[in-house]
Amino acid sequence: MEKENKSGERWKRLKEELEFKKSAVWPELSHPEREEASRFAEEYKEFLNKAKTEREAVRELVAMAETNGFVSLDQMTAKGRKLRPGNKVYAVNREKNLALIIIGKEPMWRSMNVIGSHIDSPRLDLKPMPLYESQGLGLLKTHYYGGIKKYHWLSYPLAMHGLVVKQNGEKVDIRIGDKENDPVFVITDLLPHLAKEQLKKKLGEAVSGEALNILAGTLPLEEKEAPERVKLAILELLKLKYGIIEEDLTSAELELVPATPARDIGFDRSLVGAYGQDDRICAYTSLRAVLECSNPARTAVALFVDKEETGSTGNTGMRSRFFENTIAELLYFVTGDYDEIYCRKALANGRALSADVSAAVDPTWEDVHDKYNAARVGYGIVMTKYTGSGGKYSTSEAGAEFVADIRKVFNENKIIWQTGELGKVDQGGGGTIAQFMARYGMDVLDCGPAVLSMHSPVEIAHKGDIYMSFKAYRAFLNS
Repeated sequence: MEKENKSGERWKRLKEELEFKKSAVWPELSHPEREEASRFAEEYKEFLNKAKTEREAVRELVAMAETNGFVSLDQMTAKGRKLRPGNKVYAVNREKNLALIIIGKEPMWRSMNVIGSHIDSPRLDLKPMPLYESQGLGLLKTHYYGGIKKYHWLSYPLAMHGLVVKQNGEKVDIRIGDKENDPVFVITDLLPHLAKEQLKKKLGEAVSGEALNILAGTLPLEEKEAPERVKLAILELLKLKYGIIEEDLTSAELELVPATPARDIGFDRSLVGAYGQDDRICAYTSLRAVLECSNPARTAVALFVDKEETGSTGNTGMRSRFFENTIAELLYFVTGDYDEIYCRKALANGRALSADVSAAVDPTWEDVHDKYNAARVGYGIVMTKYTGSGGKYSTSEAGAEFVADIRKVFNENKIIWQTGELGKVDQGGGGTIAQFMARYGMDVLDCGPAVLSMHSPVEIAHKGDIYMSFKAYRAFLNS
């Protein structure tokens, strides 16, 4: 032992045996794996460009699922057919929720593996009566959705996505600003020459919510005697192109999102910069994971929900009964009968990953993080034992036993992972859908990649983390 101490081998052995090793993903990947991760990122960017709203995300996810053998639950059970192990089905709720399910070999009430992600992202929504004219400009009033830094959205090219539903029920899809020759929209900013008073304000007060008005046009009607000529001219354009009138805007869901496409970031192209990676990065990787899951022992569920950014409320949020009702329906078509107790057992015995992004430590702003417990970009998927704020308010802390189970799954499948918290204690905080999944009694752990510039128009993720998240979710669903 004395000789070992003198040679310096003891501390090296202890370091090797006892310390938790955090590894960067890219150096650990073989050359073929790096190529696969790069291809995966390209396909992911295509998804992000197509799915900038929750409805668009559901549409794309369903299309990919159907291509890979998933069938609508209603279609599968239309003639009273029983579901059997290996069957792949999906259920959609109001075009904003989706559940993809593969029936497992074991009874559902013993255990399910569930990955839940959200497909809504911070944005600007048009108000019910948005269009007005002032100083010869046609403008649209907005109400921001989710937690944003309002100044991010000034002087930034925006696209309009969504739909208008006419009184007769006809739906008109709107998507303006993504194509190269499309016009874009913008919120004007105050020039620095006249911003003396504005610059004295706190950052969060310099731009008010009511100041987020979209510049929509300037050309007036030719009739000079007409009032609000610019507004009327815009309404006429909407009527000619889309067949809608101003009243139709009261039954519309029109969202302003960044018009910029997903792009590689950096000289080495190691990062993806795009709008909506919180949380479509987890939605896409969990989708790809369930597509590569076949004949699992436990029923595998990939759940995609809306309204996480505003508290998971409403009939499309995690607090709705969509997930619960879907499980109840599945049990009926698996057994040919239904008993409430088995539905409750299936939910309570479930094992779930709340698939959501974590905050990566940023060298420019590292003082808001506890460096010993902060996630790093490029170091694999992040296990977050608890979220919330302050004294762990509004969280569902994962039990030690379940965290150990997930560690085992990841380590046995050579998944590169790390731990993380959402900043220093009392610095701020945030929540996920974990607490609303946990109310069923199931074990839940937050687990997703770390991103930079979260909730900005261009969020940044590492290609190695994207790929590792897919591998982690796949390993979990097959466990």
